[in-house]
Amino acid sequence: MNELEDTRKKIGVLDAEMARIFVERMKLVEDVAGYKKRNGLPVHDPVREAAVLERNLQLVDDPVLREYYPSFIKGMMGLASAYQERLLEGMKIAYCGVPGAFAHIAARRLHPTARLIPYQDFESAYKACENGEVDASILPLENSFAGEVGSVMDMAFSGSLFVNKMIDLEVCQNLLGIPGATKDGVRKVVSHQQALAQCSRYIRERGLEVIEVSNTAVAAQRVAELADPSVCAIASAEAAALYGLEVLERHINSSSGNTTRFATFSRSRNMPTGKNHMDEHFILVFTVLNEAGSLAKTLNIIGSHGFNMCNLHSRPMKELMWNYYFFVELEGNVNTPDGEDLLLQLGTVCEKLKLLGTYRRDTFLEEGE
Repeated sequence: MNELEDTRKKIGVLDAEMARIFVERMKLVEDVAGYKKRNGLPVHDPVREAAVLERNLQLVDDPVLREYYPSFIKGMMGLASAYQERLLEGMKIAYCGVPGAFAHIAARRLHPTARLIPYQDFESAYKACENGEVDASILPLENSFAGEVGSVMDMAFSGSLFVNKMIDLEVCQNLLGIPGATKDGVRKVVSHQQALAQCSRYIRERGLEVIEVSNTAVAAQRVAELADPSVCAIASAEAAALYGLEVLERHINSSSGNTTRFATFSRSRNMPTGKNHMDEHFILVFTVLNEAGSLAKTLNIIGSHGFNMCNLHSRPMKELMWNYYFFVELEGNVNTPDGEDLLLQLGTVCEKLKLLGTYRRDTFLEEGE
């Protein structure tokens, strides 16, 4: 046996060992996929993957080989992610509405391989996740034009689920009619109250009668069933395609930057790595003592820890008249010494404090063209 053959034999032994380790590692990936499915967590975790790469890179001493190792480990993690996606094709995601609704669009983009299950209202979709019917629920939190979705925020405050993913979806509202209908012949428009509010100027200028339904896609479905050219829906272009309608006029919403924030709610909170990545966010919901300066104390504590506050909402507590809870979104990683101290100090001045979720907001997505 010459030197080359001897080297190849040694490589063959290592290849066999690597194959065994590969199978063993992928079996552990199955366990990871099972956990993510049970708790409604996303497959891809860029922060976690970056941490694994950085940690493992320290194990390679040869400076030349260190240049090649990132490609190796990224390829392995890519295979693991692909395998998880295959295993999670049966993941069940709840959303409010019917196919073609903006919630359906957001759910499909947040969880492209999951089975999407429609529910009639926000509460039903939320409780479906709480009681284990589905693995996660996609619900809207806020619209840039019409404001907060109060009922969802109330469930986030009082319920048991956590926010683990967030997406900003540009909402393009369109006037949809049956084939042959014209925008000049429209007398009535059917849509969800938020969509009607977003298109209020258009509706007012044309003197249209409005009919409220539970969802924009339900509106498209209703118009298709009525088959009346004088009745149109306000909904997405995708809803038009699904229900055999035509887009009579695009972008009729008053604001050109109309965006709705959708969140993935699940039963387990997903904590980021302990490094302060500023593209991460977290949400706190809390109540304070009903006395002068209580809210100011909490805001001062947040400011002193260096976390930038993106927004702050107050909502009335239904069971206590003239009492409020607060919903605040912060930039940064709560799973750091500063974040842990923040929660500790807030706990001394808040009557109730809940870390609602940690997440990274997805890239802005546009819908409707």
